[in-house]
Amino acid sequence: MPAPAQRRGARLGVDVGDVRIGVAVSDADALVAAPVETVRAGPRSHARLVELAREREVVEVIVGLPRSMSGGEGPAARKVRAYAVTLSRLLGGVPVRLVDERLSTVTAERTLRERGRRGARRRAVVDQVAAVVILQSSLDTERTSGSPPGETVPLDGTADSDHDDPDDPDDRDDYPDGPDGGPDRPDPTEQEPA
Repeated sequence: MPAPAQRRGARLGVDVGDVRIGVAVSDADALVAAPVETVRAGPRSHARLVELAREREVVEVIVGLPRSMSGGEGPAARKVRAYAVTLSRLLGGVPVRLVDERLSTVTAERTLRERGRRGARRRAVVDQVAAVVILQSSLDTERTSGSPPGETVPLDGTADSDHDDPDDPDDRDDYPDGPDGGPDRPDPTEQEPA
């Protein structure tokens, strides 16, 4: 059976952090991700990402979503969702997708350590390498499954805010009746659309 067709066009991969944002880009055939640069997080970071997306003529931006190991979302994931919503609004029609980025930084750190990068030299590029890991994983998943992974941030900039994890101690304050249930706890039997 032939492999599923993959959408063509360059993609930008983004690893959003509190201090630095790693950026990677794919080739036009969406086969290989490569590092681009590290952007300082802050008020000007969105503008730089929009500039990079336009320079590279990307068809999509892939943003890593930092889920907990149990698959839930805590404060870091909420920050990234908000960041992706703003980025989606500023990109004006270029789709933004959120993909699970669990262990991307760990993988990036290990890769750099194995290649002999230490200390400040490693910190300078680890976010770019994490963005490469996120983007390459997304490209590989789409190539093997035939469909893009993750979820699209809607073009109207809204984001689903019902991604809290009642099993994550950092999120329990979102459930006034405690982790064992209550009116504000999501129904675990309901499936979110993919």
